[in-house]
Amino acid sequence: MSVTNTAVTPQVDGPCGDDDCGIRDVLDRLGDRWSVLVVVELAKGVRRFRELQRAIPGISQRMLTLTTKRLWRDGLVERIAYPTIPPQVEYRLTPMGHSLATTIAALADWSRTHKDTIATSRDHWDKAHPSESVS
Repeated sequence: MSVTNTAVTPQVDGPCGDDDCGIRDVLDRLGDRWSVLVVVELAKGVRRFRELQRAIPGISQRMLTLTTKRLWRDGLVERIAYPTIPPQVEYRLTPMGHSLATTIAALADWSRTHKDTIATSRDHWDKAHPSESVS
């Protein structure tokens, strides 16, 4: 592709007739760095903003704000603002958010069950393909 090419790649319709049935957008949200961690923490109960921030190492105030807004927009999180000074805000999972937390827990269980097998498979692959680094 040349530097001057500004054409937009056309989207290929999926099997349901539209772009990807919205699945890609949902998976992108769940695959981002922070959303799953926020959902896992909120599965433990209602949290204030600062409680969430302290419970998720490495998340900045800005990223937590963006993540909670996106999850709120998607209907996974409920945001409750109390008219106090300073403002007090709490977050909790919606019923749909709880169903996602259950799915995440199942994935975590699967990961724990298969981690040794996956590690062994990786070791075998790395020995058979020493010049091909995959991380």
